[in-house]
Amino acid sequence: MAISTTAVRLLLLLLTFTALSSAEIRTTVVKSDATPIIPFDDFGFSRSGVVELSISGLSFSDPGLSHASFSRLGFFLSTRDAWMHVYQQLQDGEISCALDAHLVKKVFVFDALPSPTPSSISAYFNQTDAGQFTLLFANCIPNLRVSMSVKSSMFNVDQISGRRTYLSVGAAVLPRIYYFFFLVYACLAVLWIIVLRRNRLTALRIHYFMLAVLALKALNLLCEAEDKSYINRTGSAHGWDVLFYIFSFLKGITLFTLIVLIGTGWSFLKPYLQGKEKKVLMVVIPLQILANAAQVELDETGKFAPAWVTWREVFLLVDVICCCAVLFPIVWSIKNLREAARTDGKAAVNLMKLTLFRQYYVVVICYIYFTRVVVYALSTITSYRFFWTSAIAAELATLAFYAFTGYKFKPEVRNPYFAIDDVEEEAAAEALKLDDEFEL
Repeated sequence: MAISTTAVRLLLLLLTFTALSSAEIRTTVVKSDATPIIPFDDFGFSRSGVVELSISGLSFSDPGLSHASFSRLGFFLSTRDAWMHVYQQLQDGEISCALDAHLVKKVFVFDALPSPTPSSISAYFNQTDAGQFTLLFANCIPNLRVSMSVKSSMFNVDQISGRRTYLSVGAAVLPRIYYFFFLVYACLAVLWIIVLRRNRLTALRIHYFMLAVLALKALNLLCEAEDKSYINRTGSAHGWDVLFYIFSFLKGITLFTLIVLIGTGWSFLKPYLQGKEKKVLMVVIPLQILANAAQVELDETGKFAPAWVTWREVFLLVDVICCCAVLFPIVWSIKNLREAARTDGKAAVNLMKLTLFRQYYVVVICYIYFTRVVVYALSTITSYRFFWTSAIAAELATLAFYAFTGYKFKPEVRNPYFAIDDVEEEAAAEALKLDDEFEL
């Protein structure tokens, strides 16, 4: 079989992404497609896995296709390593169709269809080998265009209770992880409310904005936990995915806005934003809207959709631009404080503020690097059974960043933002004394 090199390279590229899909019940429409290999979804199976297929609207571009040719059409499961060997066998001419390879698991081959060919088909396949497999469709008949609507469902069955779990082996514990972090952030929000009440006189508008960021993060985790929980039990999010996308969007915008506002010193050093700082916000917010739109498209279409790679590139590009943009205000503030420390006679105060900004700059860079690079590398090198470790690492890094931000910029008189040196304190006391003498 002559397989399109571009199509196979794309498939190999997609198979290298180790982020497991949610594996909910998914419907994929194939319209007049002559691609030799069509990937559908991937899943981490236990030893009691099941694949269910429901095919409707099946039609071929060649209505006179003989029933004997149907043995070259069908669905199969393959691991990433197995597919690389199968691809090499196809290139070397050892086999003419991926269905002939001994390394793949045939889910349903069309030669099992009765004659005449029905337009609707149902298939059920027991997967007894544990591992991460990809469901693919092979069309080994040159120039044959296939049209169909495929409803695929992959799940594991608990051998004791008989309960289905629609999340992969490595993702089945995610609901409990997100519930736990929701409780952590809820406790942090309560603690922050107590801090604000005790420091009402020194609390600024940005401190209440921090409370809003905490609340949105907690709600986002709650919706994500419910989303994964419903998918794990039923294969569908039942509307929780919509709430998750809404709170994820709000959380992303408020977090990046908070970093920009702290970096500019808004509400701490000054009650206003300069023109260039407003432009940063005007860039970050629309980019966050685009990033969330790309994330929705990635989650809902599945990573084997034709435009998935494009949306993935858009998401990564936008995310990198946002991460870089929020660093500019911090750099500007560091530069201004360094100049002020040399010229305005308040070196001690400005150096304290400068040190704080430098610390925050380093922490923001570490947070961005860890959540964008290290977490992805962790998900790449770990087994599919331990996919949950990358989620825990990302949440722990985020929690540490939130805690650092709240601790360093909490409302208190001795905060470096409000610190004044002895000269200023003596001058203020002298001025107050003169005012008192004048009144007397």
